[in-house]
Amino acid sequence: MNFEDLRFGPELLKAVTELGFTELTEIQEKCIPEIRAGKDVVGQSSTGSGKTAAFGLPILEKITHGNGIQVLVLTPTRELCVQVTDALRSFGKFININVASVFGGVSIEPQISALRTTDIVVGTPGRILDHMERRTINLQNVRFLVIDEADKMFEMGFIEDVERIIRQTPQNRQTMLFSATMPAEVRHIVERHLRSPVTVKGIVYVDTSLLRQVYYDVKPHDKFSLLVHLLKQNEEGIALVFCATRREVDAVASNLKEQGINALPIHGGMEQNKRLKAVDALKSEKITVLVATDVAARGLDIRNVSHVYNYDVPKSSSDYIHRVGRTARAGGEGDAVTLLSERDHGSFTMVLRDRSLKISKAEKPGFERVPFKRFENRERGGYGSHNRRFGRRPRY
Repeated sequence: MNFEDLRFGPELLKAVTELGFTELTEIQEKCIPEIRAGKDVVGQSSTGSGKTAAFGLPILEKITHGNGIQVLVLTPTRELCVQVTDALRSFGKFININVASVFGGVSIEPQISALRTTDIVVGTPGRILDHMERRTINLQNVRFLVIDEADKMFEMGFIEDVERIIRQTPQNRQTMLFSATMPAEVRHIVERHLRSPVTVKGIVYVDTSLLRQVYYDVKPHDKFSLLVHLLKQNEEGIALVFCATRREVDAVASNLKEQGINALPIHGGMEQNKRLKAVDALKSEKITVLVATDVAARGLDIRNVSHVYNYDVPKSSSDYIHRVGRTARAGGEGDAVTLLSERDHGSFTMVLRDRSLKISKAEKPGFERVPFKRFENRERGGYGSHNRRFGRRPRY
């Protein structure tokens, strides 16, 4: 099915045409008719499946400028907040609708001003609560509530904040919840706050026919050297490198740059402008490697990812799927590489509980051993003490 078949108004259709949208994704084809029919929807779909258009387009055709805040979209991270805002503004380019981003880490005053005239608010729970306490946001006219990336929202500890926000919206609103997985906390929200919801499922699992999954059994002191070798051997496309902690992200990214690899870090401890700069640099292909934590990367729609490297092994199969599902999209092939050392065996056992995952052992190539230097905490929000676990000298 294509977008013309849905018979959107000329303004919306013109916008999606300019964006290059033609065929609907699975989640869009299933969600849009249900949202148009006024039903609450639970959408189970992974990042990059097109769910912002799935809820954004049918909502945009139902609201009118000047009637207060009619739409509230909750997102777990600032990056996803900005991304959803940009998408909604693009969809509504030819209609008179205002969209405001509300997230922490930046001045609250411009947000207060924007909230006076906006029709749609996209925000993170913490900053939405700040505005509620200041009485600078009025949710009494909200007709549509969207909870995006719900499982990650609750994994980050936002469940009580989300509950408080929901209670401030009208009971007769239409609610949409999107989540890649359905843990107990998400099911609780669905049962408590959605009315006879329709469940819509898109593709949430790894397409093993297009994704090559391998692991290397490597000694801890060789892990970084092998990563450098693999990145230099596979320079086409974009690479995502996942680490377990903020400190590890900063240390790995800094050391990659020392090795001549164009990499940037992204994690929740960085200043907002630096996080957005990293995402923009990747999307514009000014860099080719992004080193990230799961939380910072969740929800980012990054195209042309050819390789995903698990520098640290995720703690569960669902986390593994979230990571590696960022490659081998839209019919393209991709590689998922896990660097497995002694401390990772427990986590790797948890990942392998999903019998659908076919991860084969790869023979280690010959590679040059390079130093892993310790970087001190040079700036606010930065971390550089990764090597405290390994001693004060450079690691080889």
